[in-house]
Amino acid sequence: MNPFFVLAIIVIYFALLMVISHFTSRNSSDESYFTGDRQSPWFLVAYGMVGAGLSGVTFVSLPGMVGNNNFYFYQFILGNVVGYLFITFVLIPIYYQLRLVSIYSYLSERFGNRTYKTGSLFFLVSQSFGAALRLLLAAKILQFAFFDKLGVPFVLSVIIILLLVWLYTNKSGIKTIVWTDTMQTTFLILGAVITIYTIISSLDLSVGQAVQKVMEHRYFDIFNWNDKSSNNFYKQFIAGILVAIAMIGLDQNMMQKTLTCKNRWDAQKNTLTYSFILAITQFLFMGLGVLLYIYAENHGITLPIGKNGALLDTDTLFPDLALNHLGLFAGIFFLLGIIAASFSSVDSALTALTTSFTYDFLDISHKSSKERKKLKNWVLLGFSGVIFIIMIAFSNIRGDVISLIFEVAGYTYGPLLGLYLFGIFTQIKVKDKFVPIICVLAPLVTYLFSAYFKKVYDFDFGFINIAVNGMLTILGLLLIKKK
Repeated sequence: MNPFFVLAIIVIYFALLMVISHFTSRNSSDESYFTGDRQSPWFLVAYGMVGAGLSGVTFVSLPGMVGNNNFYFYQFILGNVVGYLFITFVLIPIYYQLRLVSIYSYLSERFGNRTYKTGSLFFLVSQSFGAALRLLLAAKILQFAFFDKLGVPFVLSVIIILLLVWLYTNKSGIKTIVWTDTMQTTFLILGAVITIYTIISSLDLSVGQAVQKVMEHRYFDIFNWNDKSSNNFYKQFIAGILVAIAMIGLDQNMMQKTLTCKNRWDAQKNTLTYSFILAITQFLFMGLGVLLYIYAENHGITLPIGKNGALLDTDTLFPDLALNHLGLFAGIFFLLGIIAASFSSVDSALTALTTSFTYDFLDISHKSSKERKKLKNWVLLGFSGVIFIIMIAFSNIRGDVISLIFEVAGYTYGPLLGLYLFGIFTQIKVKDKFVPIICVLAPLVTYLFSAYFKKVYDFDFGFINIAVNGMLTILGLLLIKKK
């Protein structure tokens, strides 16, 4: 695809974002960046959150993932739906009752200041890695489709993307993102739908025949009952529940959007709607993955295979077919989807990181308007730098990024999960000064357990490591309870 044509797509898309930013930033107050003035329509928030929940990882990595993991990931998604019920009926009422801006303020109320800072710090680490890895995948595709052809090095490409995000989010933050996410979700879904239409047309199939082809394919295997496999149903389903609670309900990024709704009831409707739309959309992307492999098989396109027999570089399947084999129309919508993924994966993450750090560590709520603006700008710049460093450090990873993201999340969100479950379901007081030690030890011991069981018993924890991590955190808290 002609690089100047790609540039035109990027410019038009960015212009739309700037138009939205212009209109949403009018009449903005100091709080607009952090709370959206708590006036967001709930359905708009729910729909827009789908784009942030999908990101480039789902858009590219999930379709390719079925080549090595069949439809086993959908067991995890089914667990997510149950996890969203906990978020809706347990966490959201707490957040609205306390009128929180940073959700980690709850830990201060329940345990003390050190626990509060520890919880926020674990979020900052988790979100920085998650946002960087999500953006990395999208940035690599833009590099392949556009920047390489102009001789622009990858480092400079990442700087350009981060700069563009800063330009349209800097003024109004979450107030703008609620609206831009809506547009980005639309392009993400359209990218998948148009690709599916192009593939079934090229294979001369009807919609019904395409569905039948997918369901009869060897990759269409949803449930795994092998106890030792990381894809075992119970491991995936339980992990899906806990990861949803941790990565959505205990995540400032996702909850900050929910808390912009006018009241608790709207926020709860938002979360329930979002969970079902996301589950349906993820199933669509996995079906797309099977169609991509069918298309590749029919046209003699193969991926390299590793020593263990698994496919390598599954994340390149969708980009390669969309940009080089499926025609201009599919290529355009793929690029629009991946551009949407690039921006949606990092804009809300940077806003959430900025909000959490300024409220939890800089006490911005007690600063003057001028100081608030200055601190917000410097923190936003600082976290842009952090994400840049992580992206460059992981720029050579291979395989499917989505598995790596959830693996990292199991270690970084586990202590948060343990803290909140302990805080909500017990009245036990703990020695606040020892909580940071417990929260550091829990993931370390989880990692050692995981390595030991895999080596000695050939038992892979998989995504369930977040459950082990959370339980170890709870046990540690019991050891430091006050008499």
